[in-house]
Amino acid sequence: MKTINIFDSVKKKKVPFEAIKKNQVKIYVCGPTVYDDSHLGHARSAIAFDLLHRMFKINNYEVTMTKNFTDIDDKIIKKMYETSRTLEDITTSYINAYKNDMKALNVLDNTLEPKATQNLEIMKDMINNLMSKDVAYKTSDGIYFDTSKDETYGSISSMASDENSQSRVETNTEKRNPSDFALWKFAKENDVSFEASFGLGRPGWHIECSAMIKEHLAYEDGDYQIDIHGGGADLLFPHHENEAAQTRCDSKQHLAKYWMHNGFVNINGEKMSKSLGNSFFLKDILKSYSGEVVRFYLITAHYRANFNFNEEDLIASKKRLDKFYRVKKRVYGGGKSAVNKDFKAAIIEALNDDLNTSKALSVIDEFINNANERLNENPKDKAFKKELVASLEFIEEALGFGGSDAYEYFQFGIDEQTKNKIEELISKRTEAKKAKDFETADKVRDELSAMSINLMDTPNGVVWEKQ
Repeated sequence: MKTINIFDSVKKKKVPFEAIKKNQVKIYVCGPTVYDDSHLGHARSAIAFDLLHRMFKINNYEVTMTKNFTDIDDKIIKKMYETSRTLEDITTSYINAYKNDMKALNVLDNTLEPKATQNLEIMKDMINNLMSKDVAYKTSDGIYFDTSKDETYGSISSMASDENSQSRVETNTEKRNPSDFALWKFAKENDVSFEASFGLGRPGWHIECSAMIKEHLAYEDGDYQIDIHGGGADLLFPHHENEAAQTRCDSKQHLAKYWMHNGFVNINGEKMSKSLGNSFFLKDILKSYSGEVVRFYLITAHYRANFNFNEEDLIASKKRLDKFYRVKKRVYGGGKSAVNKDFKAAIIEALNDDLNTSKALSVIDEFINNANERLNENPKDKAFKKELVASLEFIEEALGFGGSDAYEYFQFGIDEQTKNKIEELISKRTEAKKAKDFETADKVRDELSAMSINLMDTPNGVVWEKQ
């Protein structure tokens, strides 16, 4: 089996990946808090870990990919009060919207998608266990985790002394230590709450992931519960630090063998933040650009690097993807054989090197250029065309782009009514040509040309694209 190297955020270096169980990998990625539409940060993280998912699959691993939904949180409750909608109505609608956005970005389906509200019992069990060990304690407003009881607290992020970073923890003078964090928040008046032996309330943010990993993924024996835990770089502390501490004290196991984090998204050089008013919603971007174009643009930078999003670079990136589809058009409908072995090996080697997408894309660029040259020299080389089709399909399997129809890709942005009109005109032209009424056929072509539509007569019929 080929060596896979990944960057471990804890060790702060690239390390060889060694699965806990041979040919299996269990991955848990922190998913969204579902109180609003998906933004570019969600897209960046989803695509980064989708690449990880795909990389393991093309290396013949059995992948268990898990992403949770936080469907109980202060922001969701605030939305309830603002909109007079129920918690279930809000979270269900935003979960569905998120899934639609992920589909547009060609993110593979997750194996498991647990919700916080469906895993309350295991959270309560963990909190009771931690309280029985005096690792957790009760105050007037909730149950807190005593960070001083975890000897290795801070080992995940090296940031345990940064008390100000406990951003989701309200100041409480009853806490034993400033860095202690809430496991359970007691109910306030008219608050969303759940019954528990230690008091009516709702879970803190950090306990969710530890509990869901324990319930759905964890190996019961051994040092580690799962292979890889991932998320955005902003989650390293306090969220992932606190998750790891809870699990160590609850089960005497480490939460994950490896930790991986994707970089931030900057918009025109400024870190994306709703308070700055520059948090681009995906649904707005997808009105002007296909999800495939957005995906391709986001993987042009390494997943760990901070990404500076601007429309000029997005347009330039699209032109690079256009070249891929122009080659795909040249072998349209010609059947396929087997992937070029050297090309496949080069792509796998790049992705196995901590998801080196820049290297993978440069391999693809060279491959596309060589394919064009060879097709120009020998346009009737059927064997090469069939190999090329298979190689292009492998790109979609490995990197998640290139799977669209070669002509439909160039039709993006045209509404269904206009598409129907175009198809009617094409049918009219076809009938005119059959009747040898070439004057009418030419007029129809001119009409379509005036609509910025190019026609191509192929062995598979007439196809069209936007100029």
